[in-house]
Parts: sequence; C-alpha cells; structure tokens
Amino acid sequence: MKKIIEDEAYSNNLFYFCDANVLKKLHIHVMKKVFNALLALCVVGLLFICWRSIQDDIDFQKEVTARENAVKARLLQIKEAQEQFKLQHPDAAYCDSLWKLVEFVRSGRIPKIVKEGVLSDEQMEKGLTEAKAAAIVARGNAAEIAANGLQGFRRDTTWVNLADSLFGEGFNPDSLRYIPFAEGDTFLLETFLTVTRSGTQQYVMECCAPDESFLKNMGRNGERLIVNRRQLADDMGAYPGLKIGDLHNWNNNAGNWE
Repeated sequence: MKKIIEDEAYSNNLFYFCDANVLKKLHIHVMKKVFNALLALCVVGLLFICWRSIQDDIDFQKEVTARENAVKARLLQIKEAQEQFKLQHPDAAYCDSLWKLVEFVRSGRIPKIVKEGVLSDEQMEKGLTEAKAAAIVARGNAAEIAANGLQGFRRDTTWVNLADSLFGEGFNPDSLRYIPFAEGDTFLLETFLTVTRSGTQQYVMECCAPDESFLKNMGRNGERLIVNRRQLADDMGAYPGLKIGDLHNWNNNAGNWE
C-alpha cells in the first residue's frame, strides 16, 4: 500500500514537473512572439517616421515652388503693364507707383488692328504695300478700290480695354499690387532715370517681392529657408527674393530667376 502511495506521489510530482516545463516553454514562446511583434511595430514606426520626414520635405518644397511660381506670374503681369504704360507715354517713362499702374490697367485702352484680306504677290510686285492699300481703302473711292483689287481688304484700328486685352476677361487690376501668399504685403516698385555710356537718358524700373513676404507662415522650415536665402543673397550680392528689372543695370526687365 505504501509502495502504491509512493508511486502515485512520484507520478504526481513528475506530472507537475512536466507541466511546469510545458508552461515555461509556452511562456517563452509567447514572449518571443510578443517581442517579435513589438520589434516589427518599431521597425514599421521607424520606417513611417523616415517616410514622413522625406514626404514633409517634398511637400514643403512643392509649396515653396508653388508660391514662387505665383509671384513670378504676378511680376510678369506687372512687367506687361509697365511696358504698355511706357509705350503709351511720350516721355517713355515707367509708372512710378503701383496705385497709378493699377488705375492705368483698369481704365487704359490698347490699340488693336483688325485685319481682313491679304495682298497677293502680284499686287505687291506692282508696288502696293499694306500702308498704301490701307490709304486707298480709307479714301472710300469704289473705283480706285476695285482697280487695285482691294474689295475685301480692311485695316482698322480699334481701342479695347487694356486689362481684358493683356490678362483676359475678369482680371482684377487691384491684384497687381499684392504679393501672393503675403497677407496684404505689396510689391516694392522703383523707377529711375539713368544715363548710358553713350550719354543718352534711359528709364529703368525694378519691382521686388522679398522672400520674407511670400514665404511667411511656413513654419520653422520656412523661417530657416528665409534666413538661408538672405545669407546666400548677401554672399552673392544678390536680392533676397524675386524681382524684375534692375535700377543699376538695364536688363530689359528680366526676372532674376531667368
């Protein structure tokens, strides 16, 4: 009886020992899986952080490029308006005020030539030019017009709205004053009468948009970019921003990005 009891106790201890080993192994297996899962999550997290960092840089540069393009487009519109202003003024001077330029675009007119018909080679060989043909038609002599074969020839000059002609219908001239994304900051416009080496007088203009205006509110990266650009411009003796024209060197009102 005692032997049987001892055998049962041994069996129970052996079962308990085996059961403890199984539980321990199971615990280790589970912990390995948990550790591997946590490790995988850490790897995924690190990859996401790296991707997010790269994507943030890409998105930031896209935003910078979009703002620069908007400012460049507005500067080119100012350039068109200024060149038309200069063309229509006998003193051949550029407009020295954005307010005046806006009003000029709003109420100004621009000549548009309406052309109908073309001169044939035979007509031109006989000495007929565009100017002569227009003069014949303008006199209104039907016989003379028929003799020169100009029945369908027409050259008329009409005056159309400047804003619509230059920038399309619906354009708001007031927008010329404001730097895009600058929250109300206006372009800096200056004109100057310079004397060339040959002694002739020549008007020049310069219209600027500083980096700190159109790159504002772009966070720390934007602030850092503004500082870096200003430092680079100082080192190169350049303007820290975008501009057209130059007060010191005539450049046909080209942009400093060209």
